[in-house]
Amino acid sequence: MGIASFLIFLHSLLRYGLLLFLVGSLFFAWRGYLLQRPILVGERMATIIAVVLAHVQLLVGLIIYMLRYKSFDRMSGIHERFWKFEHLGTMLVAIILITLGRALAKRAKEERRKQFLVGVFFLIALVLILWAIPWPHTELGHGREWI
Repeated sequence: MGIASFLIFLHSLLRYGLLLFLVGSLFFAWRGYLLQRPILVGERMATIIAVVLAHVQLLVGLIIYMLRYKSFDRMSGIHERFWKFEHLGTMLVAIILITLGRALAKRAKEERRKQFLVGVFFLIALVLILWAIPWPHTELGHGREWI
């Protein structure tokens, strides 16, 4: 197994951790917002872990990107376009939203405002991430494994 294969495996594996903590953070944020409950330490940690995993995913993804695509010269179809532009661009926007949501929530004064910001930003990011992942049952992910 080469370095690129290992990084692709790691990138695929880490997505599940990111999705788990993103969904958990969303659940905690919306539950706290709707029930007007204070933010607990574990809930705050889930949000921080989601942000850290998102940034690790970004770094691993960028390394894979640099190893696989040396230039933008060749655009040989829908698969190349997806990987070079759509996947990368959408994931960048999603990670920016995750980071922004956490940063704005951290600066907010009221608990409900913090929960609302995390809930909204993380929800939009989750939708973008789910769209941009090449799942095995889709045309772009056909033939790929779940991990």
